[in-house]
Amino acid sequence: MNAQFKKGALELCVLSQLLTSDQYGYELTEAISKEMSLAAGTLYLILKRLKDENYVETYLIESSGGPARKYYHITDLGREYQKKQKEEWLTFVEKVERLLK
Repeated sequence: MNAQFKKGALELCVLSQLLTSDQYGYELTEAISKEMSLAAGTLYLILKRLKDENYVETYLIESSGGPARKYYHITDLGREYQKKQKEEWLTFVEKVERLLK
């Protein structure tokens, strides 16, 4: 998949995954990687930016098999942002599809 296509969509994909449940970074990487190749470092940069913008918040949960895991939770502001971004994405895809015919 073209890297430029992914770049614009990854933030929306991360937020959309967090709508269903809180997840830790590796979980998010695994879920998204099922659909497209993704470097873990890329995901953590997105998560940091989303946290800095208050779209997600984090908390730790102790793990029986190692260090505590940092979970990401979408905030109300993040839900609003995801909804807006999704609407913009769907409009964009619709326009591109019309041009591709």
